[in-house]
Amino acid sequence: MKKKTLLAALGLFALMIVACSSGGDNTKEGGSPTLRIATEGTYAPFSYHDESGELTGYDVEVAKAVAEKIGYEAQFVEAPWDAMLAAFDANQADVVFNQVGITSERQEKYLFSDPYSYSHMVLVTNKDNNSIKGLDDLNGKNAAQSLTSNFAGVATEHGANLVSVNGFSQAVDLLRNGQADVTLNDDVAFLDYLKQQPDAPLKIVATAKEGVASAAMIHQSDTELHVKINEALSALRADGTLAGISEKFFGKDISSDS
Repeated sequence: MKKKTLLAALGLFALMIVACSSGGDNTKEGGSPTLRIATEGTYAPFSYHDESGELTGYDVEVAKAVAEKIGYEAQFVEAPWDAMLAAFDANQADVVFNQVGITSERQEKYLFSDPYSYSHMVLVTNKDNNSIKGLDDLNGKNAAQSLTSNFAGVATEHGANLVSVNGFSQAVDLLRNGQADVTLNDDVAFLDYLKQQPDAPLKIVATAKEGVASAAMIHQSDTELHVKINEALSALRADGTLAGISEKFFGKDISSDS
């Protein structure tokens, strides 16, 4: 636990260094505005580094397109989920693009853009685990989750014990070595993982029927940016940009719930 806390603290510290290096006024030399975008960078296929080390992914490309549409220079700041949210709360970023689910609890604290992706929650276990077939079986089980994620909230509601992880990759590692019984996550993320690791001893045991909408998260006081991002997303949806980015990473359009 101490090690995980240290990693989260280091992630927050790294974010603060990046933000401080930009001068903290959101304006680059020459006067062009900068949009500081918080993301994990370890959550394929939404936010990750490719073989050349470049930050990419569906959320990253959507964020870049939004920034360009509103005339901003995109600047990404990366950290594990929990540290990323702590840094965002400390105003080290302007917006979060990282498959953030819209919940009533978060809406009390933040502004959300219109959704730009829809997915379905899945329950993933080790192939040798036959004790979990649905949410009703989570009581007393160990669920590997980022503690402040909406998936962690669902797991807790159904009686699971949370095992803190920094992201999806660590969660599936704990499933593989038996240190956790289950993880709740995004179906697209897990299916992408299986493409990269076809021999992984993991399986989906249940899939939620209702889609989960994800949106950009913005500071509650930043109403002007909120309007700009929504206008940009509307334009990018209308001209086919969102669908094109989606097809690039998934072979289908996840930007719409239809």
